[in-house]
Amino acid sequence: MTVITVSQLNRYVKSLLEGDQNLSSVYIGGEISNFTNHYKSGHLYLSLKDEGALVRAVMFRAYASKLRFRPENGMKVIVKARVSLYEKDGSFQIYIEEMQPDGVGALQIAYEQLKKRLAAEGLFDQERKKPLPRYPQKVGVITSPTGAAVRDILNILGRRYPLAVIVFAPVLVQGEGAPPQLIKALRYFNDTKAADVIILGRGGGSIEELWAFNDEGVARAVADSDIPVISAVGHETDFTICDFAADLRAPTPSAAAELAVPDQTQLLARLEQLQGRIRQGAHASLERAAHRLTVVRSRRCLASPLFYVEEQGMRLDYLTRAFVHAAQGSLADSGRRLAALGGKLDALSPLKVLSRGYAIPYCGGKVVKSTKDVLVGGALTVRVRDGTLACTVDGVQQNKNG
Repeated sequence: MTVITVSQLNRYVKSLLEGDQNLSSVYIGGEISNFTNHYKSGHLYLSLKDEGALVRAVMFRAYASKLRFRPENGMKVIVKARVSLYEKDGSFQIYIEEMQPDGVGALQIAYEQLKKRLAAEGLFDQERKKPLPRYPQKVGVITSPTGAAVRDILNILGRRYPLAVIVFAPVLVQGEGAPPQLIKALRYFNDTKAADVIILGRGGGSIEELWAFNDEGVARAVADSDIPVISAVGHETDFTICDFAADLRAPTPSAAAELAVPDQTQLLARLEQLQGRIRQGAHASLERAAHRLTVVRSRRCLASPLFYVEEQGMRLDYLTRAFVHAAQGSLADSGRRLAALGGKLDALSPLKVLSRGYAIPYCGGKVVKSTKDVLVGGALTVRVRDGTLACTVDGVQQNKNG
């Protein structure tokens, strides 16, 4: 009896599986489950299952990096893989080299996944959109230097609004080298302020040819641009991630050029209309002024200045007489009030009392009001109607009632 180790057994089974040409490259369809993305290593671990069975699978980084979409649990895929066994734990599994969505294309899946993720971040929100300048002085154009798109854009810009300076940034618009050039051109315009509005686009093509405008880096550069960006990729039915990230989507490159600048023909027509309104308004204003001048000139003061002077002289005479009359009346009233007040003051005057036989004694310059104000033998001055008397107090007699 021969006894073998577990390692020998697993190694033997692995050699049998890997030695079978039928299992070295097989296409398997199934549904993804137990999906794990090891971000540090880049390897993908998952299981493929159908209604009756399940098989473990791994996709190493070298192959996973080439995927255009992100695998998810529940996604049905078709994989190209080799069948083997993992010796360490004896696990039967497949090693995936290629993976494609079953039914919908990989690029379409990647497009929908990126669109959903960026929308959830708010990258497409309307509040982020910037308005286009009404009269741009400089228009930036980012597209391929060859092809119909650039010719259409330049022709329309030159025809519609020749006042604008066109700043052209030639770039690749498809292939692996396109996204870095698109991002670089967008950053150049923003860093140098070389444009007031940017047109970013290309002509139509397949989803593979338009894929550079579905690049996440390009979409973020469009959304981060301080300068308004018009996305004009493909035909009217083509939609890219850049269309949602841009401030405005144009159905075609030609339409983008029409949206970026005003039409000089319409501007001139508008200017002519405004000029006509100004001319009409000025004419109406002059007519009103002429009418007012005619009315003023017809007034008698201008037709006969001497009459106006005489008329004003008469008015002055009238005002003078009225003033004199008012002044005389006011003086008469004041005189009467003064006489009445004088009469009252005269009646209250001490001199009036003296004229009736009364006298006023003074002692030390003060009026004597009481016997206590004088001393026996003291001097008094007594004022009478027609003079003063120098007197001496011989005695003081007080009234009994005090």
